[in-house]
Amino acid sequence: MTKQDNRAYKYRWLIWSVMVLAYLLVYFHRLTPGVLQSRLVDAFDLSATSFATLSSMYFYAYMIMQIPVGILADTLGARITVTSGMVLTAAGSFMFGTAIYPVMAFAGRFIIGIGVSTVFVSILKINSRWFKEREFATMSGLTLLVGNAGGMLAQTPLAALVAVVSWRYVFTLLSLVSLVLAVLAFLLVRDEPSSLGFDDINEFKLDTNRGKDHDLYFAFKSVLSNWRIWPAMIFYAFINGSWLAFVGTWGVPYMSSVYGLPEKEAAVYIIWAMLGMLVGCFSTGWISDKTGRRKFPMVVLSVSYTLIWGILSFWNGGRPPLVTIKPLFFLMGLGFTSFILSLSVVKELNLPRYTGVALSVFNTSGFVGVPLIATLSGYIIDVTTEMGLMVKSQYHWAFMAVFILLCLGTSMLVFMPETYCKNINYSKIK
Repeated sequence: MTKQDNRAYKYRWLIWSVMVLAYLLVYFHRLTPGVLQSRLVDAFDLSATSFATLSSMYFYAYMIMQIPVGILADTLGARITVTSGMVLTAAGSFMFGTAIYPVMAFAGRFIIGIGVSTVFVSILKINSRWFKEREFATMSGLTLLVGNAGGMLAQTPLAALVAVVSWRYVFTLLSLVSLVLAVLAFLLVRDEPSSLGFDDINEFKLDTNRGKDHDLYFAFKSVLSNWRIWPAMIFYAFINGSWLAFVGTWGVPYMSSVYGLPEKEAAVYIIWAMLGMLVGCFSTGWISDKTGRRKFPMVVLSVSYTLIWGILSFWNGGRPPLVTIKPLFFLMGLGFTSFILSLSVVKELNLPRYTGVALSVFNTSGFVGVPLIATLSGYIIDVTTEMGLMVKSQYHWAFMAVFILLCLGTSMLVFMPETYCKNINYSKIK
């Protein structure tokens, strides 16, 4: 390794650190409504469906922005895209924290969703240029591991904090943190090693010709006409939708309502799901990269995840013994990390220069599922409440609907190819 190579390898960790701090904030915002449910319901007089919709405003914005973010990451670059996103996140956080009327809270959460939507695809774009091909799944998992730590901060630590100070102060502070991250991204992040005079690190060089291959039309045609990514998108919609609807919206209310736990104690149980995800985030990608396999570990983990939802739905009518909840939630989080490998498969099924567009199209599907499942669950809970059903029966029917959707999503893995950790344009897919 030359001296220049050594400098590039060190600097990439500085870039990744700034980007992943922004991603930690993404996860914190993503999961706060579950812990703040009672406070938000009281502050804005919300029904279960309205609360789920408020939580979902983030995901509607996130979903809408994925394709534009992919375009921005491939054209303006990750540096400018994330800098702009953090400025918008600051504005949305301030609006949400100072909201007097429900419409202001809904708008603030929507703006937050727009702002943070810039981060994940941009990190993947950075990882695809600053790290080698066989490091991509590992770095994706490591990125999600740190992001998940932000989700953990949005559980018991947030519950303890808002017991002392108003949730409004928390969001005002988050607006300041977002501005600091915007400045750091602008000053330190660089899109390519060549931007600092370094040689390329990823072994697959980007085509620098400026022909029709660089038109947005051709980029989307290339990605969307690749039928192999469509089963992956359906799979991702249901697994990501169910996970985020649970940990970000209904997990804490489920533990509080069904088991009679206070919010702070209920949030501890959700942390066990995130601990499972923490373990899976790094180990899933690492094992896949080391073994050169994508599909087999993805199938094992996704089937396990689906079975956990079946257990939560049917065991004791939707109320498994409390002693089993922590291990069940841990296994749920571990199984959820199967989606990390679907990200790698989609990247490997498309041209390297269209990584941003391909991953943004794919990521859109994942965030179609979140408001769908969160709102569907809220609607089922509202309807079963009006029917006079017991609380555990309300969650039984809501979770059973999710279980059915997950069975459909997991079945899509049959149609996904094994890429053997190689790009389709450089090796034959079997």
